[in-house]
Amino acid sequence: MDTKKLRQKVLDLAIRGKLVPQNPNDEPASVLLEQIQKERERLIKEGKIKQNKKEKTSDKFPYENLPFEVPKSWEWCRLSDIASFYGGKTPSTDNKLFWDSPDILWVTSKDMKTKYIEQSQIKMSVLGAEQMQIFSVETILMVVRSGILRNTLPIAILKKESTINQDLKAICLFYEKINEFIYTYLKAQEKSILNDYAKTGTTVESINFDKLINIEIPLPPLPEQRRIISKIDECFALIDQIEESKLSLSQFIKQTKSKVLDLAIRGKLVPQDPNDEPASALLERISKEQKTKKVPADILHYPFEVPEGWTWCRLGEIFQITMGQSPEGSSVTHHNQGTEFHQGKLCFSEKYLEKSNTYTDNPTKIAEPNSLLLCVRAPVGIVNITTRKICIGRGLSAIKIPEKMNILFAFYWLKTLEDSFNQKATGSTFTAISGDIIKNELIPLPPLSEQSRIVTKIETIFSLLDKIEKSLKA
Repeated sequence: MDTKKLRQKVLDLAIRGKLVPQNPNDEPASVLLEQIQKERERLIKEGKIKQNKKEKTSDKFPYENLPFEVPKSWEWCRLSDIASFYGGKTPSTDNKLFWDSPDILWVTSKDMKTKYIEQSQIKMSVLGAEQMQIFSVETILMVVRSGILRNTLPIAILKKESTINQDLKAICLFYEKINEFIYTYLKAQEKSILNDYAKTGTTVESINFDKLINIEIPLPPLPEQRRIISKIDECFALIDQIEESKLSLSQFIKQTKSKVLDLAIRGKLVPQDPNDEPASALLERISKEQKTKKVPADILHYPFEVPEGWTWCRLGEIFQITMGQSPEGSSVTHHNQGTEFHQGKLCFSEKYLEKSNTYTDNPTKIAEPNSLLLCVRAPVGIVNITTRKICIGRGLSAIKIPEKMNILFAFYWLKTLEDSFNQKATGSTFTAISGDIIKNELIPLPPLSEQSRIVTKIETIFSLLDKIEKSLKA
């Protein structure tokens, strides 16, 4: 799951008025905008701010060619209609009095890594801060010059009075209560700001801030802004949990698949049909064709109970098992001539064997098409299906499936035996299992019709789990 894209989607819905429902009882944003304009005029009259000569002015906001539609209770404005803007600087680093006894934050691009700024890597003294403009809490900061602008646009909200350096701009809103939504809008427009407002002909990536101050801003009613921010926080908290649990969720998916297979071989994954031919009749026919002898029931110890209609048997009673043998080294080539050769799990995939680039003109032991391949040397117990005739070496065994049995059921069946085979493997240099261990493995056999139903259910569940797992890696 691409959580970065998910966060962006949440922000995009938020700034379009689609994240939370509108409340008809909210005072419309037009009233809020009037209040902001009155506050702006007051600040200009008192000489606390100056009108920016580079901002666009008009009696009424131009409603042509707006970026997107917003709810009727919202209002469009420009950033310059609701804020004043300031830059920062670096006091002389040669004057130690500016930097000794550091007490005042001096924020640079290196500090712009979180939404809220409460600390800075470098601080200056009160004397040094006298050479600077000090910005109040709730001021929005934006990096406008830095190599980091190649990939991201750092924006933050001050939570402690601070000065800034020349790589940042301060956005001082006339009405501080809207700062969370304005921050949200700018973050949502990060990509377009980086593309549309980038300065050209500069040695360091820069934002044309004189142009950016005229960016169009959609302004919701103040109560809706609060609801939007609350919903964003809620969504982002869930996304944080997803990010933290990616690894554990992958492990959970693996465990879930194992549990599904365990339920399948116990007859608990799909319901039984009393009209199915019992597995004992199926086993009898297979035994006659394979010319094997059924093990008497009274000498078997069954690991668990199975449904009526199922029967217990050993692998050797129903499968033809061929242990691999490697051909002479001189007969093995990479020239796509002869019989395809496989020694171990090198070309194993999730289910079906992939093609090898190794061949032999002197094949020893053969795995026929539609056989199961079982790793008999470390890693022991891994299973795959071959749809073509191949030569198998000592690391593999071929298990030929009777025509009267579902090959995919047999595949999933064998996957449940991996732990059992590993427990029975022996060897010091490498662990391995013998043909006798494979033949004597005890397994439950369901009716043929139920085998097909089990496979359908397994693959439906696995397909869903695979989609979830794939989304985690996106």
